[in-house]
Amino acid sequence: MKNVTYPKLLSRFKEILKNNSLKFTTQREAILRFCYNSKDHFTPEDLRNKIKEPKIGIATIYRTLALLEVEKIITSISFGADGKKYEFGMKDHHDHMICDKCRKMIEFTDDKIEERQAAIAKSHKFLIKWHILQIHGVCEECAKVVN
Repeated sequence: MKNVTYPKLLSRFKEILKNNSLKFTTQREAILRFCYNSKDHFTPEDLRNKIKEPKIGIATIYRTLALLEVEKIITSISFGADGKKYEFGMKDHHDHMICDKCRKMIEFTDDKIEERQAAIAKSHKFLIKWHILQIHGVCEECAKVVN
């Protein structure tokens, strides 16, 4: 994980809230802490179900996640009508394989893929600022059920 401590992140979050004329609340901090500590991808509903105290309304969760995403503290993967899954965005770069059946996400890194993307960009005189690679298919468990 990139070298970001929770106190440093919390300080940044308070500044973001202030700049957006929003109050710092225990509910918003609980959302930030959950995102920071989460090892898995999660939905807003997962977050609401796992944070028992303080009580947080779903609208507050969605608004706070949207703000955190704009500020690149979290990232999301959209599943269209099925909504989004989020993850803490301030960790080392990785890509995803996504099962289209169960929505399981497998994170991976591959230096050759990264090198190839850089070479392609260079050949087109294109400067990469960031990218997302998603490979969709069927995971091992779901493939067993199909076969």
